[in-house]
Amino acid sequence: MNTKKLSTLLIIGLLTVVVGCTTVNPYTNEQQTSKAAIGAGTGAIAGAIIGAMRGDRKTALKGALLGAATGGGIGYYMDVQEAKLRQRLQGTGVSVSRVGNDLILNMPGNVTFRTASSNINAGFYQVLDSVAIILNEYTDTSVTVVGHTDSVGDAAYNQGLSEQRAQSVAGYLRSQNVAGQRFSAMGYGEQHPVASNATKQGRAQNRRVEITLTPLNVR
Repeated sequence: MNTKKLSTLLIIGLLTVVVGCTTVNPYTNEQQTSKAAIGAGTGAIAGAIIGAMRGDRKTALKGALLGAATGGGIGYYMDVQEAKLRQRLQGTGVSVSRVGNDLILNMPGNVTFRTASSNINAGFYQVLDSVAIILNEYTDTSVTVVGHTDSVGDAAYNQGLSEQRAQSVAGYLRSQNVAGQRFSAMGYGEQHPVASNATKQGRAQNRRVEITLTPLNVR
């Protein structure tokens, strides 16, 4: 069997496996495909294509296997964290979303801080404790904490407040033994709204802290 034909068969087979890994998300009742399956399939396809370009049957097979292991490993690593975070944060007001293999925790300002304050609400520490538990269990991620505000008031004040809130959240997580070198904390003030600042509801959505977990080199 020539290398081109082998690679084509590998790709068809891998796409079939990925489609077969579609399940129903219990939180949204929508069909979804495991990111691990997508990662494994994408990695394997890339490896097979590289092998085909080199015209080497063994290289195509080896590339597919190595690509699947790498892509699937990272995807699975983040799949597990996502499931645990969703379970622990259910009903807290904190949402968990995913972009590729990045996990984003959206913490609304009304549950995290008092108005115009960077002091964490006493009732929110338990939520951050749950996040810290997962971060300490899964250490191969970087943690980016970003503060945001609405557009009410002075822009320079809002910028400073967003930075202070990000530092407060990052500082508390570090105090729960999450390694400091994993963190970066910053504020964007009113620069990146997710809703209209013309309405009360929109302004409430814009006042938030987001934590993004990005996978490092997963073994």
